[in-house]
Amino acid sequence: MDIVIKLSQFLLSLSLLIILHELGHFIPAKLFKTRVEKFYLFFDVKYSLLKKKIGETEYGIGWLPLGGYVKISGMIDESMDKDQMALPPQPWEFRSKPAWQRLIIMLGGVTVNFILAFIIYIGMAFAYGDTYVANADLKDGVLIENPAMIKAGFRTGDKIISIDGKKVENFDKELNMNIILAKQVLIERAGKQETINIPNDFADQLSKYEKGLLVGMRIPFAVAAVTPESGNTALKPKDLIITLNGQDARYFDQVKAILESNKGKTLPAVVLRDLKQVPVTVKVSDAGKLGVNVGGLNIESLEKLGYYKVSTKNYSFLESIPVGLTKGKDQLVGYGKQLKMIFNPETKAYKQVGGFAAIFNIFPNTWSWETFWSITALLSIMLGVMNLLPIPALDGGHVMFLLYEIISGRKPSDKFLENAQIVGFVLLITLLLFANGNDIYKAIVK
Repeated sequence: MDIVIKLSQFLLSLSLLIILHELGHFIPAKLFKTRVEKFYLFFDVKYSLLKKKIGETEYGIGWLPLGGYVKISGMIDESMDKDQMALPPQPWEFRSKPAWQRLIIMLGGVTVNFILAFIIYIGMAFAYGDTYVANADLKDGVLIENPAMIKAGFRTGDKIISIDGKKVENFDKELNMNIILAKQVLIERAGKQETINIPNDFADQLSKYEKGLLVGMRIPFAVAAVTPESGNTALKPKDLIITLNGQDARYFDQVKAILESNKGKTLPAVVLRDLKQVPVTVKVSDAGKLGVNVGGLNIESLEKLGYYKVSTKNYSFLESIPVGLTKGKDQLVGYGKQLKMIFNPETKAYKQVGGFAAIFNIFPNTWSWETFWSITALLSIMLGVMNLLPIPALDGGHVMFLLYEIISGRKPSDKFLENAQIVGFVLLITLLLFANGNDIYKAIVK
């Protein structure tokens, strides 16, 4: 059932993005009286799953879910329809339209992608607001367990003050990505501030370890259940260890460290039980364990116990507009930084480029509309930016040649555009094979 939910989200998001992107080309083409021969969700190589011709356009669904397309008459595209291009230009064809109209048609898809992302972020701000923990409330710092983070110089208990000079106001889901993209992070440790320089190949180092949060919230050691054979029946479900062996142990990481250094011993402890401090004695196994299941606390429980203060900010519709626009802008800038890292050999970030499997794995196994829309907005930005790359066969390649035509007053020959399309198509296939090959390699290695 989990895989069905995951696949449903993936296909719904992909279909929505493809249809709206192609509508971005379709609508201005129709406005400028340019004939659109086909409008397809997914590719119809050899045959279609569904198709219906309405007017001059055939609408359909292909069997190969690698994208979608609109086939515009008189345009050199992936169809490589040389027979049509060999005929005299017709008034309804793309090639017969003024350069500025052709430019608008080609920019329509990415324009819709960016507009969609901003609309989603505005809608999410209005529907869900913002839930966060203020960075100032993390008085005992953050949890650092990722080996790459430790190698870079971070430690549990550090307070993240700023990233690349920008003050960190809230502890939220964006913090981890901001650190990956950062050059410098200012932290406070034991009352003193110091700067950590993020290594160029940080993204590559992270890939060598299991994925997870780089920076986490420190949580208490909460007993969920006790195994009788552990000998720790003095502990009860819902107990919170607050001191162990005479040492402060408010957090799980502190308890874990004390247990590691006291294997096979019996230790005094104090637990919080029904809001009262209760002294107990616990037995540590030779493996440094207590023989209990840990967990059962959500963020609301942590707030009631005084660990964190959770803040929720709701927005009116008008207030949500600037919030959503700012969110969209930040995501756009962030993705631009990711691309810059990928194209910089020093970062080795190109090793982390993923294909359809990587996109599929972004979606959770449980259905959440908030998560779905958040991922869809991000993918919309990614699709828009990728399509703007100046590669022939992509929208950006067509735009590049159209801008050349507008500026120089000279139109590239059809033969040149055909050859450029072939080169671009080969390059895209190479990138596609590389990205999906990375997915396969990671799956085999892990």
